[in-house]
Amino acid sequence: MFLPFFANLRDGGIPVSLREYLSFLEGVKRGLATYDIDAFYYLARTSMVKDERNIDKFDRAFANTFRGLEAISSEEMLEAVEIPEEWLRKMVEKHLSEDEKAEIDALGGFEKLMETLKERLKEQEGRHQGGNKWIGTGGTSPFGAYGYNPEGIRIGQSESRHKRAVKVWDKREFKNLDDSVELGTRNIKVALKRLRRWARDGATEELDLNGTIRATAENGYLDVKTRPERRNAVKVLLFLDVGGSMDPHIKVVEELFSAARAEFKHLEYFYFHNCLYEGVWRDNRRRWDAQVPTNEVLRTYGPDYKCIFVGDASMSPYEVAYAGGANEHWNAESGQTWLTRAREQWKSNLWINPLPEKHWGYTHSIKMIQEIFDAQMVPMTLAGLERGMKELTR
Repeated sequence: MFLPFFANLRDGGIPVSLREYLSFLEGVKRGLATYDIDAFYYLARTSMVKDERNIDKFDRAFANTFRGLEAISSEEMLEAVEIPEEWLRKMVEKHLSEDEKAEIDALGGFEKLMETLKERLKEQEGRHQGGNKWIGTGGTSPFGAYGYNPEGIRIGQSESRHKRAVKVWDKREFKNLDDSVELGTRNIKVALKRLRRWARDGATEELDLNGTIRATAENGYLDVKTRPERRNAVKVLLFLDVGGSMDPHIKVVEELFSAARAEFKHLEYFYFHNCLYEGVWRDNRRRWDAQVPTNEVLRTYGPDYKCIFVGDASMSPYEVAYAGGANEHWNAESGQTWLTRAREQWKSNLWINPLPEKHWGYTHSIKMIQEIFDAQMVPMTLAGLERGMKELTR
């Protein structure tokens, strides 16, 4: 976009090199002169004028190229430039120091929070921003979006920020995990190979290479031998957490998912959000209209399946312990109830946590999940996976 400017400088007799022009573009790219015409002028002059005798020539070339630019108001500029809505929304956030955060009190429990929300909905008359009581944006109220409160209900926010919400009232979309991911290492696959029980229950026409070589050598002619295909007979049921706090771990979970699809012939998988409730799903794009009842999953897959949950177990304690505590819907029974049923149905079970083990003690919900699983939780490391596979084969 600055090629005419470069051409005017050369036509005006200023010996501007291509390297100097590229240095100028690099400065613009890095934001050294953003929406400030004076800063832009000095950036261009510093980058492309080596001799002060050429400053007058530069001024004339600059004026010819950008004549009328100073007459554009900031309002007209904002109308012309498509600034992402997220940028403007973030500008209303209230930035608090650690001391200020410590002064903000929680309302005191799930029931109190829901009761207060019901009262505020009745009383509130208009939009609010930056407050500490009403449903709005950018404040310290327990309700609304883009604010801060140690225990609140997030309404109308695009993504998780402080990971402190008790309940989320906004619709989020999640992608399905990719099972064709090229593994960065073979470690995960090697660890999963420990969970094997070979059985020749596959195709009947698999080539027996060793048998063919042996028979051909003995008989003096090509004697092709076949055998039933050898397959991993272990049955695995995989439950994958797609909650917002799992976003940083998507890559390693996709690697695990890809390795599991390659290793286990009898693999079934379902997605859940934060904790197991009355419904799971296979396709994240249809998670609201194509859910599979968890009771149906419990009836369909027998106790011979190995059950593996994959998630960071990081959520509000209410999501585990309370009916109605689920993040995105109203659950009739607590997450703890459903996890207990799953463990009773599939005695061989495990929880794999991608969060580093040294951080587990900082999140109360992780301790709760560990108690439900009788400490059958392992980190998603080579040593952790090997330990987990050993537990599942007992």
